[in-house]
Amino acid sequence: MNSFKFQNPTKLLFGKGQLNTLPKEVARYGNRILLVYGSESILRNGIYDNVTSILNKIGAEVHELPGVKGNPRVTTVQEGIDICKEENIEFILAIGGGSVIDCSKAIAVGAKSDSNIWDIITKKAKLEGALPLGTILTMAATGSEMNKASVITNWDLNEKITWGSSIVYPKFSILDPEHTYSVPQKQTVYGLVDIMAHVMEQYFHNTTNTPVQDSICESLLKIVIETAPKVLEDPENYEFRETIMLCGTMAMNDMISMGTRSDWALHHIEHAVSAVHDIPHAAGIAILFPHWMQYVVEKDIPRFRQFAVNVFNAEGSGKSDLLIALEGIERLQYLWKSIGAPSTLKEFNINEDKFDIIADKAVSMFPVNSNFVKLDKEDVLNILHMSL
Repeated sequence: MNSFKFQNPTKLLFGKGQLNTLPKEVARYGNRILLVYGSESILRNGIYDNVTSILNKIGAEVHELPGVKGNPRVTTVQEGIDICKEENIEFILAIGGGSVIDCSKAIAVGAKSDSNIWDIITKKAKLEGALPLGTILTMAATGSEMNKASVITNWDLNEKITWGSSIVYPKFSILDPEHTYSVPQKQTVYGLVDIMAHVMEQYFHNTTNTPVQDSICESLLKIVIETAPKVLEDPENYEFRETIMLCGTMAMNDMISMGTRSDWALHHIEHAVSAVHDIPHAAGIAILFPHWMQYVVEKDIPRFRQFAVNVFNAEGSGKSDLLIALEGIERLQYLWKSIGAPSTLKEFNINEDKFDIIADKAVSMFPVNSNFVKLDKEDVLNILHMSL
């Protein structure tokens, strides 16, 4: 494996009743708080009332930015930045899933800079600092609660950019599985897909001697596979929600990629698709990932065979390594389809009209994000056509 440095400063507060730790955690950072959240679901399920009641009891001055959408927009980020500067915000508290947390990370750096926030995200302007932020997770999916990454969309430019910095690690993240009980089934499905995809982007690499990393990845994938149908059938089962929530965090807090160089090409292809068509991120992932695997499988048959055997228990007797590898991909595609994930772009009325634009956007992000198998524009176009 490669030499590496690892540090993750986020304090994880995991389990039932952890919202009670909020007063102590917030008190470390300030009294003027921006509350960032998305849909009205937290109003219906009582999380909003519980959080605001706690903040009111400690005398916090709370300002709000509601309505953060999936594929969070830079325009929403700018709204949050304006509030922070006008109200002298000292701390940002994000309540929601990955989109809300990603948006909050961008607000945090924009609030400490006079530069245009899109210039910061696209690395045309330097980071100057960040407001501290904490999270209360309500959906298991992206792992943004314990990492430094953020994805923001500029709809005017049809650009969706991944960026990150160590200064936006959440100071703390509260993860109570009960907060995910009310997540709709479709969103739960998307979360399951996203978690698995994050693990697989880190599993398919070219680094040698990684039995520890490989075993952790395979275990996480098998746990999600085993738990997925159970949590969909019994969404208020604490143990199932607890298991998936921890898998989501572990999938993207950098632990499973220590000493390796992850790929992420497929994620950037999907970012290009959803920047143009504004489809849910995990829906695009579910459609594209198996086709990417089919397209590149012969570049590293042993790796895909290992995936098929160790994750999906594919049978090896009398079959070539390639057939075993393909069986693993087929089982993944069947699993995702069986739990309700989409499998074709046509399900979102996407045709080949804008494939050229999408491919250009994808390859523009590849220099540091196509590490397992190098892809060019023609490769991306082929994968998109396979996904129709």
